[in-house]
Amino acid sequence: MALFGRERETAQVESLVTRIPEQGDALVVRGEAGIGKSALLAVALDCARARGFATAMAAGVQSETHLPFAGLHQLIQPMLETASELPVAQRDALLNAFGMGDGQAPQPFLVALAVLNLLGETASARPLLVVVEDLQWLDRPTTEVLAFVARRLRSEPIGMILAVREGYATTFDDIGLPELSLGTLDLSAAERLLDSRPSKLSAGVRWRVLAEAAGNPLALVELPVALDREPGPPSGEFLPLTARLERSFATRLAELPRRTRMVLLASAANDSHDLREALTAAGAATGTQLSLADLAPAIDLGLVMLHERVVRFRHPLVRSAIYQKAGPLDRQVVHLALADVHAQDPDRRAWHRAAALDHPDESVAADLEQVALRARQRGALTVAVTALRRAAELSEHLPDRAMRLLRAAELAFELGRGELITELLALMDPTLLAGPERARLAWLNEMLEEGRNEGPQRVRRLIATAEELESSQDQALARNFVRAAAMRCWWRDPGPELRDRVVSLAERLAAHDDDPELLVALATAAPVERAGELIERLTRLRETRFDGAMGRLLGVAASTIGAYELSAGFLDDSISELRAQGRLGVLAQSLTSQAVNRVLGGDWPSAMLVAEECERLTRETHQPRWQSASLAILALLTGLRGDAEHGLELAARSERVLGSVTIASNIAMIQWARGLIALCAGQHATAFGHLWRIFDRRDAAHHPNWGSVTISELAEAAVTAEHHDLARTALAEMELMGARSPSPYLHVGLRHARAVLADDIDEADALFEAALAADLSSWPTARARLLLAHGVWLRRQRRIVEARGPLRAARDACDKLGLLAWGEKARQELRATGEGSHLRVPSSAEQLTPQELHIAKLAATGLSNREIGQQLYLSHRTVGTHLHHAFRKLGITSRGQLRDVL
Repeated sequence: MALFGRERETAQVESLVTRIPEQGDALVVRGEAGIGKSALLAVALDCARARGFATAMAAGVQSETHLPFAGLHQLIQPMLETASELPVAQRDALLNAFGMGDGQAPQPFLVALAVLNLLGETASARPLLVVVEDLQWLDRPTTEVLAFVARRLRSEPIGMILAVREGYATTFDDIGLPELSLGTLDLSAAERLLDSRPSKLSAGVRWRVLAEAAGNPLALVELPVALDREPGPPSGEFLPLTARLERSFATRLAELPRRTRMVLLASAANDSHDLREALTAAGAATGTQLSLADLAPAIDLGLVMLHERVVRFRHPLVRSAIYQKAGPLDRQVVHLALADVHAQDPDRRAWHRAAALDHPDESVAADLEQVALRARQRGALTVAVTALRRAAELSEHLPDRAMRLLRAAELAFELGRGELITELLALMDPTLLAGPERARLAWLNEMLEEGRNEGPQRVRRLIATAEELESSQDQALARNFVRAAAMRCWWRDPGPELRDRVVSLAERLAAHDDDPELLVALATAAPVERAGELIERLTRLRETRFDGAMGRLLGVAASTIGAYELSAGFLDDSISELRAQGRLGVLAQSLTSQAVNRVLGGDWPSAMLVAEECERLTRETHQPRWQSASLAILALLTGLRGDAEHGLELAARSERVLGSVTIASNIAMIQWARGLIALCAGQHATAFGHLWRIFDRRDAAHHPNWGSVTISELAEAAVTAEHHDLARTALAEMELMGARSPSPYLHVGLRHARAVLADDIDEADALFEAALAADLSSWPTARARLLLAHGVWLRRQRRIVEARGPLRAARDACDKLGLLAWGEKARQELRATGEGSHLRVPSSAEQLTPQELHIAKLAATGLSNREIGQQLYLSHRTVGTHLHHAFRKLGITSRGQLRDVL
């Protein structure tokens, strides 16, 4: 079909295809049924084939949405023979997803990385175009893999075009891909298309077609055929266009023999395109022997096409028209017949048995539970949720229904699908659950509402539930509630009485004294009171090997009490293992903590790399609280590099991502970023306003532990008398904390704040000397800022010559650390003393993008492109492209030169 009126859209698609060898890209084509999406995809395929590109295709089918990875298998099945060349973990994950491995549940992101590498290997021989039609009907595990791949195509000779029907939500809606929205044809193009078809329409009928088609190309082709078959005068009945088109296809069915209609119905109901299966099922339903000849009338009418025993419907609306036109009894008989046809495939058999039912049936419900179990083992949690939901609908006993809905909701929680959890729980009667299940439901509700700030009453309720579970011997679930209560203590202080109860309960329930879950509970519920003891216990555990998730908990416990050096070791080990396991959700959380450690430790370039990766992963794994934290860190780092405008934009994004959730620790981080940005810009009053919120007990940002991190910034921002008084109040509170906690970073900040806020000249002099005499080797940023503060103080005391030494040292240290804003401030202060200052020469590494720098640093350690790709979840060709750009920017030609340059 000629693409009348689609010249602009055709050019856009052809342009994408021609760019593929130089730059990969993805495009979502969106529009209503019949608007021309398929025709546009055909143009893209013709363009690619004319250039000698490889192509890969998949099409969603409504009846296949419950089959895990069915769409993905359709897409990459021709490439599976090269799967043996993948890294072992990726190959095993991919084969397990297809039910071809050892049955262990794969990590979804390992499956996605395997697919990216398979597509990349194909594209290494010749550029590749991936075309997906009816994306809205692909199974969700497939669309999640494709979304992962689509984000990573820039450096690959791969193009991806995905067509989705208007009005359907998909996993591609919020990942930032360009979209091409197909509107209706204008009247001129519609007339040209209508007149290009061989038909004899009267003037009245012609205008009726133009009016009813409303610029929809498929309607312009199909409605004349339907009107030719409609007896009598035109009907005045109003129907939506999609329903009108379905009716137009359905009118042709009346002309077909019943045997043909039953073959079509079996094909429409089947979750594969195999003609043999459809003929067998239709034959069983009619009690006759059917053959290809029985399908011939439908082929002649243009309803279906046949290619190598594969049945394809002319358009998805044909399929839905056939299925909807059939009576309920025929549909039921065909589904039962298809269940027999798929007797050797328990998943397909169960789904067809379920489709044939309109009443409860416990045996089918039990079969669907097994479907859910197998789907979960293949990493297809969305399919498992769907199976359990349908099993609940078919349950004969109400308690079984409630249990299945609870399990479905728990799996939905693993997916991070809050709206789906709410929907499932609304279908459940909680009174039908037994005691342990009610506790699981309470835990699920707690996780669902973790962002709600109910203050001490929520902590009290969590403690009470944990104590009930303790008495019922459900220790594991009780520990979950204790951890939740401890975390809420960290988010907002509920008072010492409740925190003491949380600590006491955590210690009673702990599996052993060095249980990581216990230590993180103690750290978040009593970070000051138990800091000294926790530092000793964590130091003792440093040489012990832990699972990646447990290592993360230990790293969080150490950073929560301010032992950032100790935290770094646990987190580094945790991150390495989580990367290898493909557990990107937990990995993103570890990276957030690692980024904070590196900020405070003064490794700004590395902190930027970690925060960039963390923001990307938290977005991909749908973790808004952690994404908000990573954006706050990026805001702070961007401000310190002198880009205040972009830093404030990132802080605002962090706030938007967090939404209405009132988690004080996140809000405090955002205010810290804004305060530092203002301080770097010399806007002391603005900086104080942002930072004071962290210390103000009435404010949503109030957080004593973040106060311990930001006390030095608050002191520097306090330039008015009123602010001095408030800052001294905050310092007094932090001194009380310091008397009880050996947190290294807290005492670094206290020494800085004492010196800056001292009124007496002799006292300030002594306090600056004491602060600078302390061991600051682990805190180079704190030392640089302390030198700067000392130099500024000396200049203001008119001790000009003395001021130059610390100001020079501060300038050089800030330059080396990449603290551009502070380095410029040191230069300004030096000029005020009468001393000029050389301009800072940016290092070679600063020319690189964060991802280029990250890859270059890993390459400098000796890792291969494939090894780097496995760590960062990129293809090895993408790694190679980034290294090529890095070499050019750095002026080097080999990997061996990287270490010296960086």
